[in-house]
Amino acid sequence: MDPARKRRVRLVVALTAAVLLAGALVYTSVSASTEAKTPSQLLASAQAGRSYQLTGKVVPGSIHHRGAALLFRVRDRSGAASVPVRYSGTVPDPFRDGREVIVNVRRHGSTFVGERDSLITKCPSKFTAKS
Repeated sequence: MDPARKRRVRLVVALTAAVLLAGALVYTSVSASTEAKTPSQLLASAQAGRSYQLTGKVVPGSIHHRGAALLFRVRDRSGAASVPVRYSGTVPDPFRDGREVIVNVRRHGSTFVGERDSLITKCPSKFTAKS
């Protein structure tokens, strides 16, 4: 086999491998992502045992501690519906009443149980329009 043909074959093999790896990366990224659900969406369609990403605001006055568990309610941004959450794990410093949060939860009866160390708080004023 002449050297020019060998180089061409190597180039085709390398490009094919690169395209396959890029495709696998894109597929993995898209299939692993989940859309965040609001409390009203979870109340309407959440199935027991399935994991969801819950987003909303912490209801003022709803934060309580029971042993190692943190109990609180999360409501829609519009304030229409709320769900109870029981969470164990690391609690971010900015967690407080009225703060927007994201937490991975599973429905367990009428309560949503937060997955350990999945609670994230969002910055409340950085991206909102000034009145």
